[in-house]
Formats: sequence, C-alpha cells, structure tokens
Amino acid sequence: MSESPRTVVVVGEALVDIVHRPDGTVQEHPGGSPANVALALGRLGRRPQLVTSLADDDRGRAVTAWLEEAGVDVEAAAPASGRTSTAIARLDTTGAADYVFDIEWAIDAQLGESASLLHVGSIATYLEPGAAAVVRLVRQYRATSTITFDPNIRAALIDNPASARERILQMVAVADVIKASDEDMQWMYPERDITDVAREWNAAGAGIVVVTTGEAGAIAIAECGLVSIRPVPVQVADTVGAGDTFMGALIDGLIEEGLVGAERRDALCSIGADRLQAIGDRCAVAAAVTVSRRGTNPPWRVEMEGLRPT
Repeated sequence: MSESPRTVVVVGEALVDIVHRPDGTVQEHPGGSPANVALALGRLGRRPQLVTSLADDDRGRAVTAWLEEAGVDVEAAAPASGRTSTAIARLDTTGAADYVFDIEWAIDAQLGESASLLHVGSIATYLEPGAAAVVRLVRQYRATSTITFDPNIRAALIDNPASARERILQMVAVADVIKASDEDMQWMYPERDITDVAREWNAAGAGIVVVTTGEAGAIAIAECGLVSIRPVPVQVADTVGAGDTFMGALIDGLIEEGLVGAERRDALCSIGADRLQAIGDRCAVAAAVTVSRRGTNPPWRVEMEGLRPT
C-alpha cells in the first residue's frame, strides 16, 4: 500500500441501523453509507478520515468505537438534536432491506490541508443543511484530489425530487469515479436505459462509472469501453452494506493501482480494460463476503488476500 495515512477522506453520514429481521428479531448495528465505506477502507488498511455528525450518546460512542477499531479517524460534529441518527431497516426473506430514517445532517469539521482522494455520497449530498457544505468541500478539493461519489439515493428522505436531482447532478459533474446502483439510476431516469446513462456520465467527464445490479453483478464503463463484472455466488445473510463495501474496495483498488490524486486524473481516465476488470472482480468478492454475514461486516485485508474471483 503506497499512500500515507489520511490521504483518503470520506464525508457523510454515520448512524445506527435498527434491523428488523423476518424471524422477528431486532438488532442494532452501526451504519450509514459513507461510514460503511470508511469502515471497508479501514479494514483494507487505508486509515481513512471520516468527517461526519455523531452525538455524544451511547449510539454515537458505539459507532465511533466500531470505526476506530478498523483504523478510521473519526471527525464528528455534534447534531443539534443531541442524538445520533438512526435508520430502521426491515429485511424481507431474501435479505433485502427497506429503510425508515430519523436523521439530522450538518457538519462543521474541517478537513486537512490535502487529500489524495475525497469520497462523498448518499444522504449527505442532498439533505440540508449539510449538503451545501459537501458541495463546497468537493469543489475545494477537486484541485488536488480524486473525487469519488455514490448517490445511494434514499427516496423516503427526499421531499423535493427536483432539488435532489440537481444536487446529485452537481456531484456527477465533478466526480472522477461514480458508483451507483441500478435503483439509483432508475430513480434518476425511470424511462432510460441505465447503461446509456452510465455512458453519458462517462462522456461528461467521469473517468469510471460503475453500476451495480444486485444478483446480476455490475458493469463498469470507462474510455476503454464496458466491462462486465460477474457476481460471486454466496449464501446471502442480508444485503446491508454490500454496495458500500463494493465502493470501498473500488477506492482501494484505485489506490493500489496508483490512480488517485488530481495529478493522476488522466491516467485514471485511460485505465485499461484488464486493470478495470481486475479491480471490479475484486470489488465483487469483497461485496460477496459482506452479504454472507449479518450487518455491515466487510472483509479485512487479510481475508481478501486469501480470496480470488471465480
């Protein structure tokens, strides 16, 4: 691993998932899409900084401990409500989740002087008052940093779809790498083919656009063309955190290939199909490990070293 500590910065929400399972059991797990990405990166040895919002309560302290155990440096602003945000996740018999959120998003933390890569996404990019601050940070850091973005749209939290789409497209316009799900794409463009949208985003400036499609795997589009990423067969415990693990592994792969930092933007855009395929296949393996375990439980680097794509 070639980067120094804190060259990876993640900005976005951290919360507690209250998971209702089909058998009637209820469990609490730390979560939040950007926090999950930071966790995955920490377990892969990247020592990211997470800029987020957490209360100094039992749940907030549990989330912080969970992240710090993986090597994540947590920089958290206290929410005005005085309580840590939550998401009630109800799982169906396939392990898929529907969410109901009680979330407050605002940040006042300051990032360091530089970062090789800045990741943003999810609720933090369209829920005010924090969303405006995220846009400013991205514009500030794009001069020095690779920008990665995962919209991870939560429609239940969106009162004004037009405004949310505008915020998301602001991020698309400045992102170097975009990872979206087929559900994100369908919410944004219900009448369009998701591959066509991915090609459009790539042509507009994103060096790599990845679209995950659940059990069908994923596609990655870059200047080199379209790469198909096959899913890894696994017994599914639940799907919580799978996309975030994929995102973390994607960032890890780009770091491993020496493709992060604004000075490497041209190299990232011209990535070859073989390198992109290898990174994508490894992302699929990491996501498969996560869905095989309950809650957001991405693999550690030592686990990944013993696994290979099928």
